[in-house]
Amino acid sequence: MFLSELYRYPVKSGQAQSLKASPVGLLGLQGDRRWMVVEEENGRFLTQRAWPQLGQIDASDDDSGQLLLQAPGQAPLRVPVPPADDALRGVTIWRDTLRVPDAGDAAAAWLSELLGKAVRLVHCPEQRARYLPNGYGLNSDRAAFPDGFPLLLIGQGSLDELNRRIGRPMSMRRFRPNLVVQGAEPFAEDGWKRIRIGSLVFRVLKPSVRCIFTTIDPVTGERSADREPMATLKTFREKEGDVLFGQNLAVDGSGWLEVGMEVEILE
Repeated sequence: MFLSELYRYPVKSGQAQSLKASPVGLLGLQGDRRWMVVEEENGRFLTQRAWPQLGQIDASDDDSGQLLLQAPGQAPLRVPVPPADDALRGVTIWRDTLRVPDAGDAAAAWLSELLGKAVRLVHCPEQRARYLPNGYGLNSDRAAFPDGFPLLLIGQGSLDELNRRIGRPMSMRRFRPNLVVQGAEPFAEDGWKRIRIGSLVFRVLKPSVRCIFTTIDPVTGERSADREPMATLKTFREKEGDVLFGQNLAVDGSGWLEVGMEVEILE
């Protein structure tokens, strides 16, 4: 088994970046979901579930360490990383509330024009990261702005089996993993507790609960008329009302990941 793909998502619900290699640490892949769009009025987070326009955001780090925002029909914008303790804004992501630095008026105006709604862009420095959901992980584990956990792993064999059942190919990008592992049987990851990739040990914390987000085409932003892949997933991957696909992870320590690294099952 080996690591076949690496993805990060600089802005929550924005486009994926395919990587050949990446540093990894407490908050997952370096730069993954460290930025988030929130409503200006109340700080509540926005995602493609209700705002598919977020999928048009192509975000990356430029040579100076600033965030480069690009989207069709808009001029590119560079956003400096705000100081960790300045311009703090209260935000809500699911059941979590926290105070994080606001990225400024230029970024807010750029995103508000894209969405047609008054929004702000916020950043999560490591010292302001969230705890994981109750009952999962260690007290030291943290996450920036993913739905709940720092890393998501999916086996390529699992997607291949899902596609076989659907009868047409679905892109791995619909499921927004960080790590893709090739060489395992379909859904083998369901039984893993600890794995090693390179020099790093990862703890498998819980299955990933999937939602309507997976029915949005990551290229066109359009929803599947037949509600795939959720319709098929519900036929064989539903447990106690939750549809499960992929596994959430946390990492012990920090290090480096590179596509092609061997994946070893420890437990």
